[in-house]
Amino acid sequence: MHIRTDGHDLRHHGDSEVRDHDLTDLAVNVRAGTPPDWLRERIAGSLSALAAYPDGRAARAAVAERHGLPVERVLLTAGAAEAFVLLARALAVRRPVVVHPQFTEPEAALRDAGHEVGRVLLREADGFRLDPAAVPEDADLVVVGNPTNPTSVLHPAEDLVRLARPGRVLVVDEAFMDAVPGEREALAGRTDVPGLVVLRSLTKTWGLAGLRIGYVLAEPETVACLERAQPLWPVSTPALTAAEACSGPAALAEAGAAALRIAADRAHLLAGLAEFDEVQAVETAEGPFVLVRVERADLVRERLRTLGFAARRGDTFPGLGPQWLRLAVRDRVTTNRFLQALDQALVFVGR
Repeated sequence: MHIRTDGHDLRHHGDSEVRDHDLTDLAVNVRAGTPPDWLRERIAGSLSALAAYPDGRAARAAVAERHGLPVERVLLTAGAAEAFVLLARALAVRRPVVVHPQFTEPEAALRDAGHEVGRVLLREADGFRLDPAAVPEDADLVVVGNPTNPTSVLHPAEDLVRLARPGRVLVVDEAFMDAVPGEREALAGRTDVPGLVVLRSLTKTWGLAGLRIGYVLAEPETVACLERAQPLWPVSTPALTAAEACSGPAALAEAGAAALRIAADRAHLLAGLAEFDEVQAVETAEGPFVLVRVERADLVRERLRTLGFAARRGDTFPGLGPQWLRLAVRDRVTTNRFLQALDQALVFVGR
């Protein structure tokens, strides 16, 4: 199903840019070369237990320990996307507001659940930075990404905390936070922010999009409410195994090292993009992707496809138009090949 509001297809995602095509993938934000072999082996080892119903206790405890929280504050989900659906269906909210541009599933889930959704549109002129004062006071559910997909902007934690108030649920999507060195500005683990709900995903850093595993961190009452809305055994045994494995010290150290490599590779991509007068990148990018503005982006994107590269169109994100593309950060060799293709594409569409 496709949900279109104001011309934006809220159900268009990057995977459709590469499905059934042999292209170098800059459209999907899953880290290349994942999952690592050790994680594949852990998941494969769980298959011998498939005859038993899933038992999430060990995985839940591992996630809780990873964030220094009691288990009552953790809910395991079939990816962050399931969490958005649970929030939309289980919480009794009257005035939900989504901060855009950002991942479109939160708004799509809210609309599917019958909610009228308000929008706060961040502006390119402001670097797509959040102004807490722009969020309506009467909003009783606020959704914001950090770092935000697709802008890659990392909002200061204290700006997000300023959005919290009694009677409001503040949902912060931290699906890409583990790709930020040191997880700067993270709110996961905070228990002093009223109404805070933090969503995390293991699919991006660990290459588990096909397994569907994420989690919610929230007040115990909120976790219990969302858990009642889940079906029985919502997370599979292999996914639970992955959650436990990715929450341990060795995995966290590996993710931290990967975040540093991503930061270096992103700087290389941004430096290359700066060589093109026709391309303007959001240079404050802190995530594993970069948002760029280029005239006739639709033609550039199609030409890139003929040259073997998939880029994510930006016009499906509220607050962006047809001149935007999102590019996943890749290793330097891949980036150099892409920059050569981009040069050819720009010549083709006419500089």
